[in-house]
Amino acid sequence: MPSPAGVGFGEASKEASLRVPSVTLALAAALAAPAFAQSDADFAKQLANPVASLISVPFQFNYNGNFAPEDGEQYYLNIQPVIPISISENWNLISRTIVPIVNQNDIAPDFEHEVGLGQTTQSFFLSPKTPTAAGLIWGVGPAFLLPTSTDGIAPNQWGAGVTGVGLVQKGPWTVGALGNHIWSVSGNDKFGDYSTTFLQPFVNYTTPKATSFFLNTESTYDWEAEQWSVPINAGVNQLVKIGGQRVQLGGGVRYWAESPEFGPQDWGVRLVMTFLFPTG
Repeated sequence: MPSPAGVGFGEASKEASLRVPSVTLALAAALAAPAFAQSDADFAKQLANPVASLISVPFQFNYNGNFAPEDGEQYYLNIQPVIPISISENWNLISRTIVPIVNQNDIAPDFEHEVGLGQTTQSFFLSPKTPTAAGLIWGVGPAFLLPTSTDGIAPNQWGAGVTGVGLVQKGPWTVGALGNHIWSVSGNDKFGDYSTTFLQPFVNYTTPKATSFFLNTESTYDWEAEQWSVPINAGVNQLVKIGGQRVQLGGGVRYWAESPEFGPQDWGVRLVMTFLFPTG
């Protein structure tokens, strides 16, 4: 006898059996899919993290002026690729390289006009893939100074030391610090010994529209000359898409709170273009 709904028991069983594979496949697809698709704001926050699992290639243009005693000027472009390498289920090795291309005039006595490469800084951070229970993201490792300087741009010698970074990301905020200390190891009598500490505390605020406001210092203490260089940087970055490529564009100003005798004074400028290459 037909059921009250007008469908026989056998027909109902057959219909149910046809539905089960469809439901199972849909559930399997949902479980296999990512929990969420990353937004541009998520990528912008990752760029504020020096040890994020994200390949990025920043091109950072800087201008410094008013070098004593002859009001010298310096323009330099830092090419700074960041490449995370998965070395286990729980750990990444982050490669961070800084290659400066420099054009400078009258920055010190006997320095008229130089164009070329500066010294390359190469850092490696061993970093957990997930934050600690308290939300701390960290990384530590070695740092190296490579003698790539040309045309007297900078003292040209080998160096080695240690580097580390720690930060917390809560909501739109990223707060942390990066630092290193590098000693000369080449024994180059022409340039003397090198012993320098670099400190970069930073704070970043990212909006839902992937706009990031930043404030940091990039302070250096020269232990041989016993002097500080303390530039304070502030600015804004915006993540955009050019074609299908995510690019962060931005810039800001710099104020020299402290500088060496023949260092830059007053105000400077920074412009940045960063190409993103998500790894997942």
